[in-house]
Amino acid sequence: MTARQREDARAGRVLLAPAVVALAVLAAWPGLWVLWLSLQRRIPVFGIERFVGLSHYAFLAGDPRFWNAARVTLVFTVVSVGLELALGVAVALLLQGQRRGRRLAVALLLLPWALPSVVTGRMFEWLYHPSAGLVNFLLGGRPINWLGEPALALPALIAADVWRTMPFVALLCYARCLTIPGEVYEAARVDGAGWLATARDVTLPLLRRVLLIALLFRTLDALRAFDLMFVLTGGGPANTTETLTVYAYRSLFQTLQLGFGAAIGVVVFALVMGVAWAYLRALAREEATA
Repeated sequence: MTARQREDARAGRVLLAPAVVALAVLAAWPGLWVLWLSLQRRIPVFGIERFVGLSHYAFLAGDPRFWNAARVTLVFTVVSVGLELALGVAVALLLQGQRRGRRLAVALLLLPWALPSVVTGRMFEWLYHPSAGLVNFLLGGRPINWLGEPALALPALIAADVWRTMPFVALLCYARCLTIPGEVYEAARVDGAGWLATARDVTLPLLRRVLLIALLFRTLDALRAFDLMFVLTGGGPANTTETLTVYAYRSLFQTLQLGFGAAIGVVVFALVMGVAWAYLRALAREEATA
């Protein structure tokens, strides 16, 4: 290494130091503290504070409520992310073929994504109201309790989440569509490909990397989803919409079992990190074969 390279490396470390310190203070230290807290039985109301090791994790392994929350989290993630990808690609293709009013359509598409999650939750709470909601009015005035029926609560939450986050996928795909050279579509037309064949054989393969990125972000968001469940149902009815994050919140702040709630948080963190690692491996393979 030359003197110039050593000087550049030293300057790089100096410039990176503030970011490394910030990450250590804001991310690494709280994460380690939560991990340590998960190894304790701590209930401040009763003055209980003692080290219990892995007993919280052993309890979770046989806890039916934990596995129910894990199942709800998995169903919510798979269904909502799948619908968001399918609808997002469809909307992006429609925007790509639109000739007039494209800017207005993009602006309207941004509106659900720009709304705060709590505002979206309150809006859908009104839409789903059994007697005065717009959804029941459009269905002929039938008094369906969307958020109070165990069979309907989770699908209603998924619909609200899809409405809120589908524009993210659609805009990512639409931005990629704008970068596809027109010569590619012209060649497809010369070969006699119709709209459907062009979308299937030309556009979708070129959207593959963007879809992987969108899939990564949306999966991580769905696994950590909390706001819509908390606002609309609070995890009910009968725990049918209680995800792992809602279970952790109830343990931490409602029953004040800090160690037990921290253990659930550690499990969620490990799950999110595992999914992120798998997607990053997939992205790396995609780049290697590109």
